[in-house]
Amino acid sequence: MGQSTRILRAVLLAAAAVALAAAAYQLREKHQEAELTVQDIHDELDALDPVTRAAVVARLTSDEVKKARDLRQ
Repeated sequence: MGQSTRILRAVLLAAAAVALAAAAYQLREKHQEAELTVQDIHDELDALDPVTRAAVVARLTSDEVKKARDLRQ
């Protein structure tokens, strides 16, 4: 194996490592953003009175069931 082949492999490996690190960083950022959004939703639901909260949860559940059924077809 020539010197240039080793250098090329090392450069490609380093580039792959940088790309992987960037992807991991972006994934971590998106995960944190999703967790904050979920917490905000929970906080808003908790702030509702029990009857309104039950109605909202029932509506959300109904909407998601409809979406799931539509995807099956």
